[in-house]
Amino acid sequence: MITSVLFDMGGTLEDIFVDEASKNEAVRQLNDMLRGWGMDPGLELAELRSRVEKGWDRYGKFRDARDVELKPVSIWCDYILTDFDFPREKLAPHCEQIAHMWEVTHYHRAMRPRVGEMLEGLKGLGMKLGIVSNTAALYQVFDTLKEYGIRDCFQDVTLSSVTGIRKPCPDIFRVALYQLQSEPDQCVYVGDTVSRDIIGSKRAGFHTAIQIGSQLTKEKDAGVLREFEPDYVVEDIYQVYPIVKALLEAR
Repeated sequence: MITSVLFDMGGTLEDIFVDEASKNEAVRQLNDMLRGWGMDPGLELAELRSRVEKGWDRYGKFRDARDVELKPVSIWCDYILTDFDFPREKLAPHCEQIAHMWEVTHYHRAMRPRVGEMLEGLKGLGMKLGIVSNTAALYQVFDTLKEYGIRDCFQDVTLSSVTGIRKPCPDIFRVALYQLQSEPDQCVYVGDTVSRDIIGSKRAGFHTAIQIGSQLTKEKDAGVLREFEPDYVVEDIYQVYPIVKALLEAR
């Protein structure tokens, strides 16, 4: 019997995309923040962006090869801004603020239409609700859920930045299951990628995996060995509710 439905955040509960404007604005804000804290990068914004992007490439190679997530202090001090030799004791206290800014500025984010209606429908079915999300900030997901007015819908929010584990590693899904007190064969997972969401939840033994495409799906799934396929593919997030309802009625 299905008891729980868990969701990815960026690309699933919310539309998310990156463009030149958002990339440049994130770098501009980073430059202003660093200068305000007495750590002037001393570069034109284009050069600062280039160095930051190289830093993200360094971190991405380390992170993705291991399915791990470091804390913001390590990400920004040891990978993103390591070329600048800023004193660690001076930069470290600001790294979560930087990480939060980056998540909400580098990416355009907006809650998908009908999310609230869908969540209320699932709650009406008696579902426990959770989130399993990869993120490089400790608090941004919680703050964004609150801004959207849906934070109280979820019994659990499991983040890679807190657990140190990234999807598709099944262990991050198991942490969420433990916190929800749910068995994997009682759970549905909803995400926008095969590479992280479908494969990860299926490896963890979830009963059903639902995919909803986002503007980042193609990039994230490029070249992935499709070990598992979604049980359902939807275009409107509200469709999750009738699918779960039908699964309940079928059992």
